[in-house]
Parts: sequence; C-alpha cells; structure tokens
Amino acid sequence: MLNIVLVEPEIPQNCGNIARTCAATGAHLHLIKPLGFDISDRAVKRAGLDYWYLVDISVYENLADLFAKHPEAECDCWLATTKAPQDYCQAEFKDGCWLFFGKETAGLPEPFRVAHYERCIRLPMRKEARSLNLSNSVAILTYEALRQTGFPGLKHEGEMLEKT
Repeated sequence: MLNIVLVEPEIPQNCGNIARTCAATGAHLHLIKPLGFDISDRAVKRAGLDYWYLVDISVYENLADLFAKHPEAECDCWLATTKAPQDYCQAEFKDGCWLFFGKETAGLPEPFRVAHYERCIRLPMRKEARSLNLSNSVAILTYEALRQTGFPGLKHEGEMLEKT
C-alpha cells in the first residue's frame, strides 16, 4: 500500500481531492498537524465527501510523531519539492513507500528536505511557474508510484472491455 503524507495542509479542497485519489487507489492518507480545516465526521458529511469511508486516514501531531509510529517511513520516503535536485523519473518507488508533500504556502520544512536530500524529487515545469496545485502533484506522483509497482489491487480494465 502506498502512503501519502501531507505536512500541515492548509486548503480543504486540496485535501478533499487528495482523499479522493487515496480512495480510488487504496493509498493510506497521513495528515500532519496543524491542519487548516476540520476533518470531523460532521464536517466531512457537510462537505458531501461521500467517498470518505474509503479513505484510510491517520493524523499525527508532527513529523516526529509519524516517524515514532512508523519508523519504516524513514527508509523509503520520497519528498516532493520544487527545490529538488532531481525529477521524479529518477525515483524507484516500491510498494509501501511514503510520499511526502508540504503545505501549499511553504512546502516541506527545510531541515526535513536537507536530511533527505537524495530523496527529494520534483515535477519538471517551466522555471517561470512556481508550482503545480498540491492535489495535482499528489495525483501525478501517486500514479507514477503505482505504475512502477504494477498497480497492486487496482482494476486494470474498464467496463467497455466486458462489452466487447
């Protein structure tokens, strides 16, 4: 199972889109506080997130809390950042790897990036563009990691195939 980690996400719509990607792919969503929104059952129902029950979600006080509960994350993590020295095509994703994404306004904390320099990856884009939307970045890297691992547990064909 793929692990998606959002560090201090700020925008509820992005988290909702990312949660939907996790629901569709079976990825586990990990949220690092502080969160810029409410994820209580009442808030989720009010937002109409009818797929939320499909999302395996965990919430942590900080990065140290996540690593204390999941020490394996330290060994197979990838950090998405526009400041990375390499693009994501150099990454060799494995089943169960951890993809980290920073908050929308500031990205991942610099000490965390420096400590995992060789695991920092970026999505190529024009130098004039600051970044992609967080939910788009998560979707791109999630599907690349799943492609590299053979899309474990996912349906490989659509209903059109059944009708031919």
